[in-house]
Amino acid sequence: MGDAVLLFSSAEKEPFFNRLTAVRWPSDPAAFDRRLTEACELFGALDRKPYMWVIPGLSTPDDMVGRLVANGFIDQGGGYDMVLTEEPPARPAELPRGAVLEHWHALPQDQIPPRALSLAVVIGESFGIPPDRHANLAREIGLTMARPDFHAYLVSIDGEPVATGERYTFDGASYLSSIGTRPAWRGRGLARAITQTLAADSRAAGVDLVYLAVYAENSGAMRLYRNLGFSVVGPRSADMLQEKPR
Repeated sequence: MGDAVLLFSSAEKEPFFNRLTAVRWPSDPAAFDRRLTEACELFGALDRKPYMWVIPGLSTPDDMVGRLVANGFIDQGGGYDMVLTEEPPARPAELPRGAVLEHWHALPQDQIPPRALSLAVVIGESFGIPPDRHANLAREIGLTMARPDFHAYLVSIDGEPVATGERYTFDGASYLSSIGTRPAWRGRGLARAITQTLAADSRAAGVDLVYLAVYAENSGAMRLYRNLGFSVVGPRSADMLQEKPR
């Protein structure tokens, strides 16, 4: 799209869908409609419903939500964008015994499929995606892993993939996404360790703006992110999913 980022949902509500965030489209009605048509075609190619996270003050035009509603979108509830305003802890993230944290970026093509499958297992279970969709999810992740701005992180315990997180680093910013832990391994501090590492690695890469999105009702995640130095910025963002085709 050139002016937006296509992400795997880091959300709890709609884990089946990819979404566009940081969308900056022209206000001219005809030009806007062309961009929306292109976006809907992109989602159609992925066999996904069009899905967008609209950030007040960043997404354009300013009446983006109203225009999307007119095109069959509904607000799924929305949430907040959080920016890293304090430096992450300098010490390495603490992991439980037997845990290994791997960082994958710009891998050779033949190394991508098995790693994409491991990520799909974790993301699938973390966000409630049925097992019969994991293979398709792995294919999509594999395509994303080929992007130069994409970084994947995986925690394994005794060889079993259990937690993950992603960052997209582009234009001097890092967007953190898909931070999740499989249900059987929750409560061990893995989400904290991954988020801390994502933030620290972003800073080490020279990034000034590190941010993420979280649903308003996910108080536990918001508390975790605040403890790691993130602060809510701006008003509540809208989580727009198209329920009625154009």
